[in-house]
Amino acid sequence: MKSYQFEEYGADLVCNEMEPPKVSGKQVLLKISACGVCHSDVHLWEGYFDMGGGNKLDITGGRKLPFTLGHEIVGEVVAIGDDVTDCKIGDRRVAYPWIGCEQCSICKSGNGHLCNRPQALGVDVDGGYSDHVLVPNEKYLLDYGNLPTELACTYTCSGLTAYGALKKVQRRAENGTLMIIGCGGVGLAAMSMVKSVTNAKIYVADIDPEKRQLGLAAGAEKAFDPSDRAQFKELMALTNGGVNAAIDFVGAESSAKFGTSILAKGGKLVIVGLFGGGFSMPVPLFPMKAIAVEGSFVGSLQEMNELLDLAKAGKLQGLKLDQRPMSEADAALKDLANGRVMGRVVLQNS
Repeated sequence: MKSYQFEEYGADLVCNEMEPPKVSGKQVLLKISACGVCHSDVHLWEGYFDMGGGNKLDITGGRKLPFTLGHEIVGEVVAIGDDVTDCKIGDRRVAYPWIGCEQCSICKSGNGHLCNRPQALGVDVDGGYSDHVLVPNEKYLLDYGNLPTELACTYTCSGLTAYGALKKVQRRAENGTLMIIGCGGVGLAAMSMVKSVTNAKIYVADIDPEKRQLGLAAGAEKAFDPSDRAQFKELMALTNGGVNAAIDFVGAESSAKFGTSILAKGGKLVIVGLFGGGFSMPVPLFPMKAIAVEGSFVGSLQEMNELLDLAKAGKLQGLKLDQRPMSEADAALKDLANGRVMGRVVLQNS
């Protein structure tokens, strides 16, 4: 099989050939049809997260090189272990990648995506920039019905991340206002499903005017430039003192500051993005404004099933996809790292 791997952190992806893995037990081998390219792939490839103040969180430990990125995976079942009962050869499935150890209390509570000993595809073990991937248990392979293959794979990360974050603000936003900060791939994924989760008025914010237009085209009531003070005042006047909820799909110091600054009393900011940097806020403002700030990391297997049900029922809008051949994995990753991507890149095998 062919896999596009990095052999050193930050180095070019190279095409390596190897034998496909053998299956046993509950394992399933998937022949990959398509794999999305996610901004977290960039951080994994670089080997660190920016923690602000010149500090970096090293994430190179425990990952064997060469390594295959890619966690938004869809494909066809081509081999199954002896204990597999619900999948058969030829089934088309999306792979839920956020796999834990399956033994700890976190995993047993249904939150394997938050496991302290993760085995996530394309993050901790080899993933989808390849033509085959080994899935450790058939329960992580989900039927995506008649959804387009290239769209179905995006639901396993950008879609699931957006859905998980929207559920966290659902109660605060209902009958009120919600700001989506960042109209990149995940922010637009949120726009594609937001009306199926809440009846709130939806606004978007992005420093890029082209991305603001994408947010408007996706159904936002109004778009704002978070770096424009006049537009900040306009937003606060329009919302009578701030939005009830906001989701930061950027995760930078500036976006987090903007997110907290536009919250109404009792409002909630959910931070999703991993751009990096530090963030500080005067402690008295938390009780004085009764606001909440919460992090959100992808979503559970149950939420993945809920999201696919919405998608198969036709309740989600389409996404702007940039479809490229798998052989362009290196260029796609670098384009994303350098801000040259609009929408979601999906790599496809011929």
